[in-house]
This record gives sequence, C-alpha cells and structure tokens, in this order.
Amino acid sequence: MGKGFRGTIVDHPDFDAGSDAEALYNAMKGFGSDKDAILDLITSRSNAQRQEIRTAYKSQYGKDLIDDLKYELTGKFERLIVGLMRPPAYHDAKEIKDAIKGAGTDEKCLIEILASRTNEQIHNLVAAYKDAYGRDIEEAVMEDTSGHFKKMLVVLLQGTREEDDVVSEDLVEQDAQDLYDAGEAQWGTDEAKFIMLLGNRSVTHLQLVFDEYHKIAEKSIEDSIKSELSGDFERLMLAVVQCIWSKPMFFARRLYKSMKGLGTADNTLIRIMVSRAEIDMLDIRECFRLRYEKSLYNMIQDDTSGEYKRSLLKLCGGDDDMAGEFFPEAAQIAYKMWEISATTKVQLRGTVRPYQNFDPASDAQALRKAMKGFGTDEETIIDIVAQRSNAQRQEIRQTFKSLLGRDLMADLKSELSKNLQRLILGLMMTPAEFDAKMMKKAMEGAGTDEHALIEILVTRGNQEIQEMCSAYKKAFKKSLEDAIESDTSGHFKRILIALAQGAREEGPEDMGRALEDAQELADACNADSGDMEDKFMSILCTRSFPHLRKVFQEFVRCSNKDIEQIIKKEMSGDVKNAMFAIVRSVKNHPSYFADRLYKAMKGLGTDDRALIRIIVSRSEIDLFNIRKEFKDIHEASLHEFIQVETFVLS
Repeated sequence: MGKGFRGTIVDHPDFDAGSDAEALYNAMKGFGSDKDAILDLITSRSNAQRQEIRTAYKSQYGKDLIDDLKYELTGKFERLIVGLMRPPAYHDAKEIKDAIKGAGTDEKCLIEILASRTNEQIHNLVAAYKDAYGRDIEEAVMEDTSGHFKKMLVVLLQGTREEDDVVSEDLVEQDAQDLYDAGEAQWGTDEAKFIMLLGNRSVTHLQLVFDEYHKIAEKSIEDSIKSELSGDFERLMLAVVQCIWSKPMFFARRLYKSMKGLGTADNTLIRIMVSRAEIDMLDIRECFRLRYEKSLYNMIQDDTSGEYKRSLLKLCGGDDDMAGEFFPEAAQIAYKMWEISATTKVQLRGTVRPYQNFDPASDAQALRKAMKGFGTDEETIIDIVAQRSNAQRQEIRQTFKSLLGRDLMADLKSELSKNLQRLILGLMMTPAEFDAKMMKKAMEGAGTDEHALIEILVTRGNQEIQEMCSAYKKAFKKSLEDAIESDTSGHFKRILIALAQGAREEGPEDMGRALEDAQELADACNADSGDMEDKFMSILCTRSFPHLRKVFQEFVRCSNKDIEQIIKKEMSGDVKNAMFAIVRSVKNHPSYFADRLYKAMKGLGTDDRALIRIIVSRSEIDLFNIRKEFKDIHEASLHEFIQVETFVLS
C-alpha cells in the first residue's frame, strides 16, 4: 500500500506561533468574532504548529485558547475547530469519553477509533485518556460494553498487533483454516479464535490469510463474519477486516454514510476529517471517488453550510471529480476490487418460489370470485399472484380461460387501476412478454425512457434478449431493432442495436485476449471521442461478463485509471449512461439494480415504472441479492424504502 505522507494539511511555511496567537486573540476580541480569520488560520496549520500556538497564546494572554474558542464559537463549527486544536491522542480520548458517557453508548465511535488506530496511536490514546480523565480507558470501556464485543475492544486497546513486516508464511494457511473451522465449518462459532487472530496478527499477514480464506471457503471473510457473528461484535470485526484491507476505504465508507440520506452524522464527519487530515486524506478522497462516483469535496459541499462547510473543505483539500488517474493506494484497491468481483462466487436467489400444493383451477376460481360483483378483492388477487412463480401464473392464465372462458389479463385490467394494475399485469406476463412491453413503453409517446432501454438490454442474457425480441415482434408487429432504429440516434442507437442482437460471447475470460482488450481500451482513451466510443462499444457490447471483469481489472494496470471515471469524464449523454451501466452490471449485477431502485425512490416522487420493472423482472432471479446489496449500501432495507414510498409494492 502507499506509504509516506498522504495528508492534506502540512506545516505552514514562515510559521510564527506568537504572531498566530495574536491574530487569534484579535479575531475574538470585542463584540462578535471574526470566524473567517479563525478558520483560515487554524485549518492552514499542522497539529504540531497548533500546539505551539496554544502554548504561545497562554504565555502572551494568560488564557487557554481552547476555552476562548469554546466561548466565541458555537455548534458544529466550534466542535470542529476545537477538535483541530487538540493533540490527536487527546482528540481520540475526548471522542471515546463522549461515546461512553451518559445513558447510551456510541458503539460506532468506539469501533471506528479502536479498529483503525496503529499500536503507537493506541498507546498514546491510553496515556492521554489517563491524563485527561484520571482513569484507565480499558476500565471505562469494560464498564460500558459486554460480551465478545467487550473482549475484542480490550484486545485492541492493548496495542499489541504484530508490526506490518511480520508475516509468518507457515501460519498463513493454518490461520485461514482455523478461521474457517471456527465459523463456516461447524455449528456455532468459536468467537475466541476470531478475536485472537484478527486482534493480533499483522496487517500484511492477515491480508494473505484473507486471500487464503477466500480459496478455502469460496466466500470472503466479510461474508462469513456477516453470517456467523451479530450485533456490535459483527460490526467491530467487519471494521477490523475493512481496516486490514484498506483504512482509506474504511474511512471513505464511514464518511459517505455520515452524509447520505436525510440529515448528517456531524460528529462522525468531524471526527474523521480532523483525525485523518494529516495522515491519509488524499487516499480517502480517491477511495471515496472510486466507490461512490462522486468526490468527497462535492458531497461535503452539498451536505453542509457556512463556516463549518468552509472548514471541512479546507481539510478535504481539493475536488477529485475531474481526476482520472489513481493515487497508488487507490489503484491497488481498484485492481483488488475487480479481482474480488471476478473470483467471488455468488449464489443468486429470488424472493418468489413455486407455491407448494399449487392448484391452478382453485386459483383461477379464487381470482374470478375476487373480481365478481361490486368491488374487487385486491388483497386476494395480490396474495395469489405474488405468491406463485411465473410458470404457475401461466398455468393459471390458461386454466382461467379453459374453465371460465374468460381472459384473465383482460379481467385484471378492467378491475384494477394505476400502479397496482401495472404490477399485477406485469407479474402475470411471461418474462419475455414483460420485457417487450417495457421496451415498448420506453419508446412510445413524445419522450424516450433511455434509462429503461439501457437497463433491460444491458442486464439480460442472450436467450432472454432473443425471447424478448420474438415477444416484441408478436405483440407489436414490428421488430425491436426497427423500433430502436426509429426512436434513437447516433452512437447510442448503435449500442442498443448491438445489444439487441443477443449475441454477446459466453464463457470464462481469455487471459491473453483480456490483456489485449485492456490495452486497446487504454489506447482508445487518447483517441478522438468518436473513435474512443467505437472501440469501447466493440469490446463492452460483445465480450462475456467474466471476460470483461478481467479486462476492467487489467485496464487499471495498463492505464492507472478508473474505467468508470474515464467513461464519466470522456463520454456524455446516453452513450455515457449505457457504457457506465455495462461496467456497473459487470462489476456487480445485484448492486447495479440496488442503485437503480434507490434512484427510483429517492427525492421528490417515485419512478413507479422503474420500481415495478425491476421488482417484477428480478423477483425469481436475484431480488434477494439485490435486497442485500441495497441494505449494505444504504443502511436501510429495501422493504422499508418501498413502504415509505408506495402503497401497494410493500
């Protein structure tokens, strides 16, 4: 991993502690205070220089600078500035103290600090806590926590992790096997083994252990922890693993979660920006951009205000949204992420399965009864349709016609309305009929729903696309290709037509060809925009997904660039959106759909068509996995989101 200084705050040249102390005194003198002067000065000095200013301030004015700042400033801005004025160990000590005082405990704060600090930082924290509060931090933490969570925190507080150059090669396989035996291989979990190994082995050693574990278990150590552990102990062990892999990525995740959604977790945001500004903020920024396709700078800008925002942006140090190349840390992480994407075996699971004791005649009669007479029994219709597999629904359609001489689809259409009608009719169609209908809807009328066209054509397999094309021709007496031809234009049209052939290569990656493809994509980044789009289309629209994973991984090595960021930077409009969707879908299919669902429901109004389209089309394929990805990314269940946003889809 990248070594050396990776912070954004450095020693100020021509530093004069006495002069700075005087400037701060004048900024707080009289009525009101000059907040801009305070933030400009404090955010442009290193922590060591701030300690000299604090000493000079007391010598010159007989007052404590932190006390004066607390008096003059308020709210989040005060917390941030005062945090910057404390030595790092004392800042950590104060955060721990605040986390365990009062009725509740801020377990996330304890986890973040103790999982991420080096041995030296832990030793300094222990000493600072004792000095500031007159008691042992271990004793305080033990009083406020319990169980395996407490045991792991105590282990971390010892600061005795082996140093990074300690790798016991003969123990790598044994440790991986021990972790597997302690969890996945047995009924119940041997938590003590997890605590001992994850709390003491060196970072480099554990990275090798986790790689070996993946080979043995055929799943990542993170996934095993999620299935074997629970509660705060699970969250702590996941944080330790994430910090072993990459502390900058761990903090990027924490920062994103602190700002996304309604409201901001300001204490978390402040704590991380203060504690990492002189350590690895450059790498955190780059990891943030890599994972969330948005710069940390822009997210802070959108989520905060006033002097507080200005101070945070100074600590952030710059906007990465227009950057294309990686810092060393992020390049290695990007390469590793593609490698994990290529090797992780995910069992795709739907949420709808064939109904036990299925009786199509009984279901047909029950549906007819639910629609007869005055009013409609919508609950019965929902219960039957949503709990039958698509194959069973087709049997019900056929039986409804043969038993009752009626068209079930026509009856449902006349009895239901709006989004419930769209949802139930969508479930009653075959997957090919439904996709064909969604493609037709995306192209009819005045505007075109390009996002729907992209989503369907990018994510369907060859057979699904061919069946959809047949269903489209049968239903609308026109080929899908002709419809795309008349409704779209330019490179975007060519991309959609290429995908609509349903002729993508299948099978595993070809390593030699993947290296060639990666180099061709890297070379194309320096070509004219039209030539670049042609080359990207010729590879991204034709190669198999497993092959493309390897291509995108090697692209990082060939170019030191992020293919997603290159697409965002160098392409535009619908072409950019289509290429981006291919990359995201190749990287993680369920995650792509989780993102589409989130975008369908966030903000004012809900994109009901997108919501229905994804829920219907993925319910028997990978909706369970999509739910999992949704919760991992947004820390809220898809079920909760749907309940808030809709009336019938929950």
